Amino acid sequence: MSRNFYILAATLVLFALVSAGMSLVPSGFQPGLPANGSLWRTVALILMLAGLASALAGVMSHLFEQVDRRSEAARQAARRKKRGHGQ
Repeated sequence: MSRNFYILAATLVLFALVSAGMSLVPSGFQPGLPANGSLWRTVALILMLAGLASALAGVMSHLFEQVDRRSEAARQAARRKKRGHGQ
């Protein structure tokens, strides 16, 4: 699950970099596209924040998955240890 968040974050950051680059391109090279540089910078900022939020969600998801795996392993080890002493 966390891998999907990482892929989404990378995609959003890539689009944010493209949008930031578009703010530096002169308006003559952008026929039919918004030529306002502040609009491109705003879009880049929003995409960058969304990418960072997605990366944070991926990290938190990965941490919770790791906690679940370790607690399950500890529970199984305790069960095996309890069975070993009972016999």
